[in-house]
Amino acid sequence: MCVCVKPPWTLDRGQRPGSARHNMPKESPLAMALQILVPFLLAGFGTVSAGMVLDIVQHWEAFQFITEIFILVPALLGLKGNLEMTLASRLSTAVNVGKMDSPIEKWNLIIGNLALKQVQATVVGFLAAVAAVVLGWIPEGKFQMSHAVLLCSSSVATAFIASLLQGIIMVGVIVGSKKTGINPDNVATPIAASFGDLITLAILAWISQGLYKCLDSYPYVSSLVCAFFMCLTPLWIVISSKHPASRTLLYSGWEPVITAMVISSIGGLILDKTVSDPNLAGIVVYTPVINGIGGNLVAIQSSRISTYLHFHCAPGEVPEEARGCYYPCRTFCGTGANHRSAQVLFLLVIPGHLIFLYTIHLMKSGHTTLTPIFMAVYLAAAMLQVLLLLCIADWMVHSMWRSGKDPDSFSIPYLTALGDLLGTALLALSFHFLWLIGDQDSDVGD
Repeated sequence: MCVCVKPPWTLDRGQRPGSARHNMPKESPLAMALQILVPFLLAGFGTVSAGMVLDIVQHWEAFQFITEIFILVPALLGLKGNLEMTLASRLSTAVNVGKMDSPIEKWNLIIGNLALKQVQATVVGFLAAVAAVVLGWIPEGKFQMSHAVLLCSSSVATAFIASLLQGIIMVGVIVGSKKTGINPDNVATPIAASFGDLITLAILAWISQGLYKCLDSYPYVSSLVCAFFMCLTPLWIVISSKHPASRTLLYSGWEPVITAMVISSIGGLILDKTVSDPNLAGIVVYTPVINGIGGNLVAIQSSRISTYLHFHCAPGEVPEEARGCYYPCRTFCGTGANHRSAQVLFLLVIPGHLIFLYTIHLMKSGHTTLTPIFMAVYLAAAMLQVLLLLCIADWMVHSMWRSGKDPDSFSIPYLTALGDLLGTALLALSFHFLWLIGDQDSDVGD
């Protein structure tokens, strides 16, 4: 039996929905689209940059000789969905219902959540490395302790440093949105991802390459790096346990984070196997893009639905239109705020990806020519990914709210991890299909 404690800003039973200190923000579809557009493009260019970095570092020695690092990539990039976007969603709801008006309450929420995030980042980084070692060992049947220790050190250090930097940026975005009157639900989650992929990949590549060069001369360095960051965990536990908003999640918030890491790692295994095929080398530069864009869009929708439920429904109850069996048309058909946002987000898929595809082409990155067939297949995969994610988000957020779980803390990790898995799988299928019909990479082997 799962016992869930509601977040401190959730309405109590008997309290009339909508009676919080603030009113639910009113937005037209145009205003919503304009608020989403800039951070969406910013996040997209961040994922494009991450794809270009991954396209370069895949040829580095560490990535060439320890290919399990590719399994780490989706899991570590997924931390922005597991941690940063979840933090953004929680704080966005807190802002909208007035729980960050008091300076003391605001800083208690911020400090507690940042400490919690560092605990989760360290643990998830370690578990992601274990998953990478296991998933890499099962098909190959080979195991090297030095490589396993390097994976653990790289993963833990990357998760810790990237999470700390992004958490600080995220808090600044939330506080800035509140001061400027912008709905943080529209901007916080995509901005959380705007530099997240790039920062995480750059740190992972730098640390992995550095530790790999130390393997022969100083083999103990990897163990010391891993031990240092793991030893900081008790400090973050003590800090987060002192704040009620984060104390509950310190004990109950592990299920979605760890499950999402496992799902993302499966996507990483697909990427690892696809990258090993020289005929499909071009997939690397596009993987962070399709995964990041899908995750960004579904995180916005999840955050908006969650805020709507906090305003209009008592815990365990859902709106009339969300009752009964779920059907896909429910997500897009209607005039409610959540229907409009789903329509706006889905309409951003094609123009957004076209901009990012041409950016990659103009920067002369990757190994794939933008033929009409390639663009059609790629866009079809991207649209299918986002369509499925928006439908799953609609069903999942309402189901979690009905069962007493706070979707701000539970839904986004699952959704962004599914975005990684769906994006990587659909992209791999697309490249296999293109190779079979003869629309192959233009410079494979160059």
